[in-house]
Amino acid sequence: MSTKPTSDPCDDVAETPDLQGAYPRLSDAQIAALASQGQRRATDSGEILFREGDRNCDFFVVLGGKVASIAGHGTREERVISVHGHGRFLGELSLLTGEGSFYTALTLDAGAVLAVPVARLRELFARDPAFGDLILRAYLLRRSILIGLGVGLRVVGSRYSPDTRRVRDFAARNRIPVRWLDLETDPAAEAMLAQLGVPPDDTPVVIVYGRLLRNPSNSELAAAIGLPAPSTEQAGCDMLVVGSGPAGLSAAVYAASEGMRVTALDGVATGGQAGTSSRIENYLGFPSGISGAELADRAVLQAEKFGARFAVPAEATSIEPHGGNYRIHLADGTSLTSTLVVIATGARYRRLDVPRLDDFEKASVYYAASQAEALMCHGDPVAIVGGGNSAGQAAVFLSAHAASVTLIVREHDLGEHMSRYLIDQVTQLPNVHVMVDTEVRELHGGQTLEAITVAGGRTGTRPVLAARALFVFIGVAPCTGWLGCLVDLDGHGFVRTGASVLPGPDGSLAGTGPLPLETSRPGVFAVGDVRSGSAKRVAVAVGEGAMAIRLAFERTRTAQGL
Repeated sequence: MSTKPTSDPCDDVAETPDLQGAYPRLSDAQIAALASQGQRRATDSGEILFREGDRNCDFFVVLGGKVASIAGHGTREERVISVHGHGRFLGELSLLTGEGSFYTALTLDAGAVLAVPVARLRELFARDPAFGDLILRAYLLRRSILIGLGVGLRVVGSRYSPDTRRVRDFAARNRIPVRWLDLETDPAAEAMLAQLGVPPDDTPVVIVYGRLLRNPSNSELAAAIGLPAPSTEQAGCDMLVVGSGPAGLSAAVYAASEGMRVTALDGVATGGQAGTSSRIENYLGFPSGISGAELADRAVLQAEKFGARFAVPAEATSIEPHGGNYRIHLADGTSLTSTLVVIATGARYRRLDVPRLDDFEKASVYYAASQAEALMCHGDPVAIVGGGNSAGQAAVFLSAHAASVTLIVREHDLGEHMSRYLIDQVTQLPNVHVMVDTEVRELHGGQTLEAITVAGGRTGTRPVLAARALFVFIGVAPCTGWLGCLVDLDGHGFVRTGASVLPGPDGSLAGTGPLPLETSRPGVFAVGDVRSGSAKRVAVAVGEGAMAIRLAFERTRTAQGL
């Protein structure tokens, strides 16, 4: 099928330069290796190779002519994202994850392409890891570019609406590109609603691949995008991992690689708190650092390669013993049963105890500092509360986007909880001001935050600081409410494991005692931040996830009398 775009990109439009590896050109040898896995075909000018919203597309390599990636094809918002010539390949992360495409691929002139089915592409990845890493790295960078450009879903809603914030946060946590039209400040928002025939009271609305969703739930939005959901095929499994931060993802990778039937759940998105980190610089094997989002995306693809299944969003609400197994009930009313369970639900940052927090939390207070939040506060003064690594990483990242960053630390010295490498970076940034021995006391503003009052313990002064956004990284509370009384918890609600566990009232572990990382229930393990006494480090969480699988095999052998 051939068609011309409304804005008709010129045939002589310049090819997009490679941006730090986002648009590499394949060598003749790499193209030859791909040729045996795909089919060469001629293309006409104006031919659509895949449309926005298409899933399960082929992997295309341009052999002749030029191909443009176009957002909003056929609409008044149409624009060219990138242009590719000979040796360039098309697509981005959605090609590997099964989500719908976020743009249309259109040939600008007659030429030829090589079309390779994704299943065969994955086989080539397994045989040639260097080639696979080249493609994956490019796709991860392209997803970041799309997020920065606001290409993808369109969300129309008020910045004061809790549901608008929920939809935006869900998209951001799942690394879904979004363009947000604010009813309060963006004239295009009202024009869009008028065009759609939607009254403002019905917002937020989300346009997904041309389909209009009115105030969708997270589950509805996930289904429209193509995120994995719980299915009847996942109802029974060998290993159920609840939570998919670094610890849960590690458990899924290692369990699946050992041949277990594995299902990993998460109520919001894969990656956990680490997934919102702009850069993790002390993780082994990444000397230049790696973003939490990239680490999570790589881990998910790795686990899926071994056969693990994911379900997002799938919030666990309760767990109970069931015929020698464990049954986990989900918020949507479904349930999953498994012989072994890994609890990896992590912890959430605590809220500030200050007046009027509720007034600003829906629009100006954040508990993550990802690219989505950076776009929201671009050019504004912001404040960060916290003295740990998460606060330090946020300060470094936001300094490149915000006009100024004030880091408010309750402790007397940054070195009490922050790593040395982060302290060095934070203190060298000209637009970052660190205030130690200081706490936030008041929030000021109308419908959005405008300033904060802080109190310094040493001086007793109460200065008022300009701040259009407040980022909070103080202490954590474990996500263990869904466990009920099934396992032993410590005084702060974290899960006890190993030697610190007291046998349950039914004596289920009497005589044997729990294994390291095992809870008071046999076959139920806890890893990562949710575990009592955990180190709260990504590398440790990954190690615990892997170790839990070895221990799970040991528990299985013990139960079988081997």
